[in-house]
Amino acid sequence: MSVQPITSTSTDQCATEESAARTAGQRVLRIEAAALVQLADKLDDSFDRAVEILSGTRGRVVVTGIGKSGHVARKIAATLASTGTQAFFVHASEASHGDLGMVARDDTVVALSNSGGTAELADIVAYAKRFKLPLIAITSRAPSPLADQADVVLLLPDAAEACPMGLAPTTSTTLMLALGDALAVALLERRGFSAEQFRVFHPGGALGRRLVKVSDIMHGGEALPLVPPATRMADALLVMTAKSFGCVGICDDDGRLVGIITDGDLRRHMAGDLLDRIAADIMTREPRAIRPNALAAEALAVMNMSQRPFTSLFVTDDDGRPVGIINVHDCLRAGIA
Repeated sequence: MSVQPITSTSTDQCATEESAARTAGQRVLRIEAAALVQLADKLDDSFDRAVEILSGTRGRVVVTGIGKSGHVARKIAATLASTGTQAFFVHASEASHGDLGMVARDDTVVALSNSGGTAELADIVAYAKRFKLPLIAITSRAPSPLADQADVVLLLPDAAEACPMGLAPTTSTTLMLALGDALAVALLERRGFSAEQFRVFHPGGALGRRLVKVSDIMHGGEALPLVPPATRMADALLVMTAKSFGCVGICDDDGRLVGIITDGDLRRHMAGDLLDRIAADIMTREPRAIRPNALAAEALAVMNMSQRPFTSLFVTDDDGRPVGIINVHDCLRAGIA
C-alpha cells in the first residue's frame, strides 16, 4: 500500500477547514454574547418581583422544563440549592405521572419554556394555579400560554439562535442559564450568604478544600504542647517530644501564649547548660498565631511567609489563649496546598 505524501494543497485545505471551524465558533460566541447584553439591558422590575417571591418562599423552589430547557432548569435548581435557596428539579413530563406529589403547598414554581407553549408544562402549571403556588415563567414569548398564567414573567430578548438554521436551542438556552445564575446570585447577596455557608454545601472538591477552616482540622485539648515560663528545659523537651509537633508553647499565669520554643530555638541556644535553663530564657517571644475561624489556607500561608518557614502554628482565642495547634501536614492531608 502506497502512502500519499502530504502536499502543500492538502495542508492548505486543512488550514482552511480549521479556519472555517474557528470562524463558526467565534460567530456563535459573538451572537450569544450580544444576546446576553440585550438580556442585561432588558431586566426590569419583573426581575425584582421574582427575587422577592423566591426570597420569601417558605418551602422550596421547584424548577421545571422539558428538552433543552429541562437540562437548563436542572442546572438552575442545582445552582440555587448550592447557594442557599432550597430548590430541586421536576421533569415536566414526570410531573404528570406522579411527581407532582413532590410539590408542596409552600413551594414556588419556576417554569422554563422558550416558546411559552410547551404542552408538557400544562399539568404542573395547572397544579400551581390550583393550589395558589407562585409561578415564575422564563420564556421569550409573551403573550403565550405559560406567560398568561405566570405571576411574574422573565422575558428573554428576541434574539436569534446561533444555529445557522435557527432551529437548535443555543442562544435561548444560554440566556435561560445566565438568567438563572442572575437570580441565584441576587438571592445569595440578598440573604448575605457567606463563604462558610457555601462550604457547608460544598464539603467535597476544590471549593470545599479551599474553604476548610482552621477549627476543622486543628488539634486541641490534651494534644496541645504547653508549659509555664519557669519550666526547666529538660521538662519542656519531654513535652515537646511527647506531643510531636516540633514545638512547645509557653503560657503565662493567665493562660495567654507568650512564647514558643521550636527546633530552631534549640539549635540557636545549644550549650552544655541548655537542659538546666528555663523555657522563658529560650523561647521566641510574641509568636505568630491564628484565629480558629480563619481559613486553613491562611494558616498555611502564615507558616510559609516567614524567612524561616515553620511547620506548626498555635490557634488562639480573642484573649490570646491557645485553643488549638495546626500543622502543615494537617493542611496537606485536607488537600490544601
